[in-house]
Amino acid sequence: MPDPKIFCVDRRYQNYSSPISIIKKGEPGIHLSGFELAIASKLHCSSWVLCIQSSSFPLLSHDSVKVRKHATPAGTDALTPIRDSSQESYHSASIYVFNDPHARSLEFMEDGGSGLRAPRYPAEDTSPTTDRELRGFFCYGLAAEVFAVCAVGSFLPVTLEQLAREQGVLFVDKVTPCTAKNATAIANATVNALMSRATGSDTHQCIINVFGTELTTASFAMYTFSASVFMQAVALVSVSSVADHGTWRKKLLAGFGFTGSVSAMLFLLVVPQFFVVGSLLTVICVVCLGCSFVILNSYLPLLVLNHPIVHSDEDRSNGSSSIPLQPIPPGIRNGESGDKPRKEIRQQIAIGSKADSSDLQLSTKISSKGVGIGYMAAVSVQVVCIFILYVMNKAGVSSTLPLRTVLFFVGSWWLTFTIPSVMWLRDRPGPPLPTALYEGRALIHTCMSYTIFAWKSLWKTVKVAVKLRQVLVFLIAWFLLSDAVATISATAILFARTELQMGTVAVAVLSIVATSSGIIGATVWPIISKRFTLKTHHIIVCCLLLLELVPLYGLLGFLPFVQAWGVGGLQKWYEIYPLGIIHGMVMGGLSSYCRSFYGRLIPPGNEAAFYALFAITDKGSSAVGPAIVGKIVDATGQIRPAFGFLAVLIALPIPLIWMLDVEKGQEDAIRMAGLMKATDDGHEDFGSYEGSSDGHEAQGLMRDHD
Repeated sequence: MPDPKIFCVDRRYQNYSSPISIIKKGEPGIHLSGFELAIASKLHCSSWVLCIQSSSFPLLSHDSVKVRKHATPAGTDALTPIRDSSQESYHSASIYVFNDPHARSLEFMEDGGSGLRAPRYPAEDTSPTTDRELRGFFCYGLAAEVFAVCAVGSFLPVTLEQLAREQGVLFVDKVTPCTAKNATAIANATVNALMSRATGSDTHQCIINVFGTELTTASFAMYTFSASVFMQAVALVSVSSVADHGTWRKKLLAGFGFTGSVSAMLFLLVVPQFFVVGSLLTVICVVCLGCSFVILNSYLPLLVLNHPIVHSDEDRSNGSSSIPLQPIPPGIRNGESGDKPRKEIRQQIAIGSKADSSDLQLSTKISSKGVGIGYMAAVSVQVVCIFILYVMNKAGVSSTLPLRTVLFFVGSWWLTFTIPSVMWLRDRPGPPLPTALYEGRALIHTCMSYTIFAWKSLWKTVKVAVKLRQVLVFLIAWFLLSDAVATISATAILFARTELQMGTVAVAVLSIVATSSGIIGATVWPIISKRFTLKTHHIIVCCLLLLELVPLYGLLGFLPFVQAWGVGGLQKWYEIYPLGIIHGMVMGGLSSYCRSFYGRLIPPGNEAAFYALFAITDKGSSAVGPAIVGKIVDATGQIRPAFGFLAVLIALPIPLIWMLDVEKGQEDAIRMAGLMKATDDGHEDFGSYEGSSDGHEAQGLMRDHD
């Protein structure tokens, strides 16, 4: 049977404002906009199935519209019209024509590109990315980024410390309440403060008893965040396979979003007598926040892969309207991968990398826009939070209620904008897990199977990563770097709160200063890189050197002559604002450059697995620093000594980043991708190649450049 060809679109059935455009280049194309569509086609078959697939059609779950040819007065074969009553404007749509056993998809787009690509696995949703879906992606960033910046980065540490402080006693005598409530207590606190100042010890640190253990209120907050990040790392690994496989992606996003936001709102009910409940809610919020961001990030490559712009570029470069699925040659599939096939694979991967420029540009554009929207919303919400704090403090409300009200407001924001994002995002199911993992099993066994599969997948990724020297060095540096960044933020806020005695409004202003500087930094660093022709890892090193100024400046407070001045070394509250600007500028560079630099070192085609390792390394390391700082504060009764630990932690990754060679890393990544693709027959499970001949060659990747 010859391939079906569309040669006529009956304009009598159109019902839209703009005319139908027939694209002669590549496949024919039309722009659908609420109409009755009739297509005349000379098909040499008695009956066939037609399915229009687009963002707003409910025909995406393998449903179809069965039609039969009928003779028109003119004697041509035509199709029964298919009515679209939604009156919506579709960016793209596809018409599938099926005639089993052979099928051919006739794909339509207004720009002439392909509306659908070939599915990579059964039940994959290859419908084109729509503006509605992108709005859903941005909307969740708008929801969760506000909580990340305003709550986790500002008010949560202060709230935890204040809740504990109202139940604590002064560190210097372990008797006087930290929050004096009567004249006698105020007098005792004043005497203790004068005596402590004369001996040079800290006057404001409080201690509490948590399950029989004495902790300072500052270390209580640090331990809480350390536990939160550790639990978050464990959860990220455990849910990754559930998010990447099957139809759970959007369900998990909604579940984590709703659970985290409601937990934040429950802070309104937490009173100082039950300050430990605040710690539990913090763990839930942080875990849900991190997991939801990982799931949201998993949407990004799918949105890019199915975006009409990407298909249009592929059509122009390949002269084809669909994404070809290159089969692996039989010799390679059977393990006969000599030098020549391997070189061919490397050439194909290199060509593919060049062709992916539009993907990378679109991914960067979508990601940057999402981050920008989130940060701008965070600044706006911070201003509202400051207003709430100011009004409630003026009204003489208790010290924790304004903070708890702010967390309720931020949690409500998270919940409110999660709803439209869940409505607008599509399911975008991933490939199914092996049937043996869940077929015929109870729900609890299925969940355990998914979790075990996730940890096995992580271990296989780690085994590949350790064979790539540049990736291994970067991940070690990233472990130290991300730990330093996460720890210095929480330490600075608690230092401002407990030792500089800054109020909640002043701390909120500090957060706004840092966030605004981050937006500026994200814009300025690319200009600096272009102006001075700096490489990506040079920018990362510059950011770390600049960040090193923050703990070093805090350590100046130990010098006797600086103490004699009474200013400098973070002795006055206003000194922390310039450091907040530096911190924000650095974060604006590190957040984008580290991710893009890492992306150049990983094997092409394995981005999802290696970026999961990237995220887990980030979250796992961030549990170490806060715990160490908490121990330092418990031992000394001060936060300032922790600046010494932070200075060392920031300095350690600098030589590692500087010694990285991106060219060697890319060569190794391309070779590894070829080996993995050759030995695993293109499957995602690439950890089993170690026993093959190519696996033995992979052992030498780290020695090639010695």
